Amino acid sequence: MRILFECHHSYYLPNFTPVIREFQRRGLTDISLSIPSNRQSGEINGIRSTAEKMGVAYLSADNEDQRIAALHDQAFEVIIVGNVGKLEAISLPTALTVMIYHGIGLKQTYYRDISARIDLRAVESKERYDQLQTAGAENLVLTGFTKLDPLAETYASHDDDIEKLGLDPQRQTILYAPTFYPTSQDALLPALIRETQEYNLIIKLHNFSWTQKRYRHQSRLATDLLTTRPNYVLADVDDFDIIPYYQISDLLISDISSTLFEFLPADRPIIMTEFFNLRLKHRIFKRRFRRKLDFSRWQGIDFTRRTGSVTETKNAIGECLANPARLSPLRQAAIGRYLYRADGQASERLVDAVISKFEERHR
Repeated sequence: MRILFECHHSYYLPNFTPVIREFQRRGLTDISLSIPSNRQSGEINGIRSTAEKMGVAYLSADNEDQRIAALHDQAFEVIIVGNVGKLEAISLPTALTVMIYHGIGLKQTYYRDISARIDLRAVESKERYDQLQTAGAENLVLTGFTKLDPLAETYASHDDDIEKLGLDPQRQTILYAPTFYPTSQDALLPALIRETQEYNLIIKLHNFSWTQKRYRHQSRLATDLLTTRPNYVLADVDDFDIIPYYQISDLLISDISSTLFEFLPADRPIIMTEFFNLRLKHRIFKRRFRRKLDFSRWQGIDFTRRTGSVTETKNAIGECLANPARLSPLRQAAIGRYLYRADGQASERLVDAVISKFEERHR
């Protein structure tokens, strides 16, 4: 079985790596990684480095046409992607195509990224499974979210990991992981850096905050502001895996990012900021903004502390860290609703489905 993992962006990779390990565990090792050749060097280098560490092939070319031709020459039998993207261009008609969606947040793109070319689509929750089925999506398989498999480990002390980052293990650790849009970071980030200096602070920006011209001011702002702030980590563009930061953080602060749901297995407090700096067109034409988001899913979130201002967020930080178990029952219930199972076996369920489908085709 010749397997390709096509990374539309490097931040899709954490969804793929547990699946790669599961294939390898079963002796299926003819695996390649590839990324579009027009991505920035940091993303490309991250994919290449990951391929080397995991013992899989890395496929590249000087330009995108040559890369697609090279993918065709390899005649991959299974192609795994994180969105529909160029799937039809890179896959041969005989290839078994699998989609592991890279984001499970509040954006409507989750329901629109549907293609008849997908032979298997991994779904992270029964609720989403039913919604996609109603929308006409086929070939669904309920797996859970593969990215979170590493979080199934026991949450023991991570003092050594904290020290390796240059942080103080005696301090509580805040993880700030906003999305790129719509986001509260323009308003919140300066205050967060200035007024949380008694804590460790980890800032994990979205990939687009580094690579997209429209959002690059976000990474510049974080870089500039953090120069005088002790005990902090600013994850760089090629630091694509947020999972190690989940494991050492006592509190997550985010907005409408998928991180709200991904952090649930940690059973630690989450602050959800709801004050956004919207573009002019979305302030004027509010329906356009509403069409971007899954408002029903947004309104159903009950496992976070919601804040509507910078001041409210600052006050919530101390309250959440002082009472970490306060919303624990709701977080535990949310795992079943939004993540199916957080048992570390989502990749096993997906690989089972892939092998079964592949063998069915080749009987």
